[in-house]
This record gives sequence, C-alpha cells and structure tokens, in this order.
Amino acid sequence: MIFIKRILVILILFISIVLITAYFMPKEYSVEREITINKPADSIFKYVRSLKNQNEFSVWANMDPKMKVHYRGIDGMIGSVSSWESDVKEVGVGEQEITKITENRRLDFALRFKKPMDDTAVGFMSTEPISENKTKVKWAISGAIPYPTNIMLPLLRMDQMIGNDLQKGLENLKDKMEKK
Repeated sequence: MIFIKRILVILILFISIVLITAYFMPKEYSVEREITINKPADSIFKYVRSLKNQNEFSVWANMDPKMKVHYRGIDGMIGSVSSWESDVKEVGVGEQEITKITENRRLDFALRFKKPMDDTAVGFMSTEPISENKTKVKWAISGAIPYPTNIMLPLLRMDQMIGNDLQKGLENLKDKMEKK
C-alpha cells in the first residue's frame, strides 16, 4: 500500500510540475521569412493576392497533386476563401480567407485547419519596393497553442517546421515571377 501511495505522490508531483511549467511557457508562435525578387512590387502583389496563384507556389499545395480545392467569393478580394481537402497528413483539411488588403503592400489572411488538428492561425504576405525592379516579399504565419498543450511548443520547433516551408514557397514564387 505504501508503494502505491508513493507512486501516486510522484505522479501527482510530476503532473503538477508539468502544469506549472506550461503556465509560464509561451503560448504563441510567429514565423516569418522573406526574399528579394527582381520584379516590381505591384506585379508581385497582383500575383500573390490571388488565392489560386498561391497554390502554384505554396509548398503545402504542391505536396498532394490529388488535393481537392474549392474557391468562394471573388478571388483576390476581402472575403474570398480557398478551401482544401487532402489525405496527406501535412496538408490535411482547412481553408484560407483574405481578411484585409493594403493595396500593393500587404495581404492579411486567416487560416482555419480542420484536420489533422482543429486550429486557427493568421498570416500575411507583404511586398516592399527596394527599387523600381526589386521587391522584398515577406510571408508570415502566427498562432497560439492553448494551455497546457503549449508545453510542447519548444519541441514542435514551429520556426523550423513552418519556416522551411515558407522559405521554399518564397523561392518558388521568386522562380515563377522572375521567369515572367
């Protein structure tokens, strides 16, 4: 009986330490990447504001050639939505909605994931002219992981996991834009 009590005390102590640690750990993540493209900012912005065009350079959209994609609203306008369904775990099921447009500068969007996990995030793509024919393009995604599962945030390495895909997507965008 004493043995069982000790195990229970150790288990309760361990769970308490985990919960207390999670309380003080970050709950939010933010990942941003950028690239310079040799094209004018307005031509790049015109291209990236289209959700259909984003599927041409997005790493996630290219992971599954059988992915089902549906569009609602007027593409490239506030309120337009791109939804996807895929059996590939890294792609899953979800949708992206344009929430704000700062003409020729920034496109804000909401991401709603349904599978493999139910989650939301926000993001943006921005274009900043460096010169007449050179543009800095930024792509960012941020979100939150609720307590107490936020204890896993350091292990998930969101900056690396999402960041690598954002960078590859920006490189795909650069290749596409500079060939035009």
